[in-house]
Amino acid sequence: MKKIAVLLADGFEEVEAVTPIDFLRRAGVEVLAVGVAGKTATGSHGVTISADVELGRLSGDMDGVVLPGGMPGARNIADSAAAVDLVRRALEGGKIVAAICAAPAVVLGAHGLLRGRRFTCYPGFEKEVRDAVFSPDRVVVDGNLITSRGPGTAAEFALALIEKIVGPGEAEKIRKGTLQK
Repeated sequence: MKKIAVLLADGFEEVEAVTPIDFLRRAGVEVLAVGVAGKTATGSHGVTISADVELGRLSGDMDGVVLPGGMPGARNIADSAAAVDLVRRALEGGKIVAAICAAPAVVLGAHGLLRGRRFTCYPGFEKEVRDAVFSPDRVVVDGNLITSRGPGTAAEFALALIEKIVGPGEAEKIRKGTLQK
């Protein structure tokens, strides 16, 4: 079974965290909600989620890492040396790294992890990224990197993850089952 870590830091965008967690679990993927700064994280709209594990206690190999956006959630991930190290190791190891909204620019771009890659992000944040190719597409897949625009693209983002991790058939099944376009 594939294993994905979804990083949760205070100020995360709830839709961008919960949708991938939910859709991936529907697809049979083991998903760990990982608290960046503790066992709970409160989203930018006041929703508090209990993490499955704290980042400092995360063990075992992950097949990928998901970075929800939201502010200051994305900044809080970017400010965590342990979180950035996890993401860097995943990218360099060919594992999936998926970031949505502000996270592609604020986390990946700020740490030089988008260099030479195609990406998308929340409108306006692309101005903060150097040495990468911005696309206005709703979801961009560049090898093991998946990026997306924001809350309104969370379902498409999650389906792109499922397609990459499990396959297009399972992604289509989840798309139909959740009444996506």
